Amino acid sequence: MAELPPGGLSEAKDEETRAALIEHGRLLFARPCNFFFAAQKLEQLPDASLPEVAFCGRSNVGKSSLINALCNHKALARVSNTPGRTKQLNFFELGERLVLVDMPGYGYAQAAKSVKEDWQGLMFNYLRGRPTLRRVILLMDARIETKPADVMAMQLLNEAAVSFQLVLTKADDTKPEWLDHRLAEVQKLARSHTAGHPLVLVTSSEAKTGLDEVRAEIAILANP
Repeated sequence: MAELPPGGLSEAKDEETRAALIEHGRLLFARPCNFFFAAQKLEQLPDASLPEVAFCGRSNVGKSSLINALCNHKALARVSNTPGRTKQLNFFELGERLVLVDMPGYGYAQAAKSVKEDWQGLMFNYLRGRPTLRRVILLMDARIETKPADVMAMQLLNEAAVSFQLVLTKADDTKPEWLDHRLAEVQKLARSHTAGHPLVLVTSSEAKTGLDEVRAEIAILANP
């Protein structure tokens, strides 16, 4: 196999390279993925060994649903109907090559300052100080406008110099013209932050769309 571009799909120059990246992601996510740790305090974090990719976003944006869909598992990550319920970091090992981290939802209080409150202590210390954290996947609901809490989250990630990639969720429940508007808006937001990845992805856990691209982007960060 030809060497894959380290920047992932945004650096794919032709369809052959893109297809190779997609296949690379498929093979990684075909491997077993298992929950192995939960932490509510900084001193409880597991040893930093494998590369880590963390998922974050507003409460009920679909983090757990996306993780389950990516891993072809119905109940790997708990899906809660109660916003703001999860208050710990959940760690999942993928194929002995990568760790996925499900972070608590932020912004349930409907105010930007709630992001700082939600990420006080454990969350921000994890983001800022975890040596194996390769990227944060920041999920945003395709159906609704960008919230102040999302903007605050991007600012905090940018200030912490943590690379993040924006992913729109629930695209199956969105009209095409609105989805085009949201994508253009979110792409502009990504470009406005130095820590923002240039490629914005569009997904639906229900319709299983966009999952191949997310897998490809994550797989490039895993151990060989």
